[in-house]
Amino acid sequence: MLRNEVNEWVVALEERYLADLTFQEVSRALRALSSTYVERRRKLAAGAALAGAGKRAAFALFYAPLHYILVERITSSLHAAPDARLLVDLGCGTGAAGAAWAAAAGSFRRVVGIDRSRWALDEAARTYRRFGLKAETRVGDVSALGLPAERAALIASFTLNELENDQRRRLLTRFIDGARAGHSVLIVEPIARSVTGWWNEWQDAFESAGGRADEWRFAADLPPLVAKLDRAAGLDHRELTGRSLWLDGSRTTPGAARGSSS
Repeated sequence: MLRNEVNEWVVALEERYLADLTFQEVSRALRALSSTYVERRRKLAAGAALAGAGKRAAFALFYAPLHYILVERITSSLHAAPDARLLVDLGCGTGAAGAAWAAAAGSFRRVVGIDRSRWALDEAARTYRRFGLKAETRVGDVSALGLPAERAALIASFTLNELENDQRRRLLTRFIDGARAGHSVLIVEPIARSVTGWWNEWQDAFESAGGRADEWRFAADLPPLVAKLDRAAGLDHRELTGRSLWLDGSRTTPGAARGSSS
């Protein structure tokens, strides 16, 4: 069941964004944004997903809540509560994934959100505050990640598929090295293999290091506005899907089995 805090967050977003845009304008922008994700993915690296007020509103009002709900369900199902007080939200967008993991784990004392978009970072700061998190945001390139000095949990949600192959490979090495140093790493990506052709390499590396890979399908319980936008844009999110890689560097068990949940 959807928590009240999530519904209240979406209502606050609705009041803010629909003060300047109509519902019809946002739903049209959502159709264009969805097309960018599905058919024009090469434009993502250039910031096409957040180009214009309508697309930014559609992302904040629709995709951010979907990402929050999915990540909260995944982290709850994984019992992902690492022995860390710092959470680093890589490619944080509007902060939905980091806020979701923090809500599910209940153990993080500080969140750092990193993104190249200043608009996204402003939204992330609002999201973290909304969920009562002590947080800071930084403009940064995820592919140039430097591991924190203190033990941390790292999440990259719907981020790696937008990087170039060489950038991903560098990150994979850093993540595995980081897990050996005691950091924990959670990767969440779309379930479609068409946008995650690199997944097998990452899965092999995570499992060899003692982590696990999962595919997820959850019945969707959407806030009213998100469900209304879903219908208006001709989408169908009766089911939320995703795939994840999880490696808890503080509690790694060599040879952990691959899991699958539905």
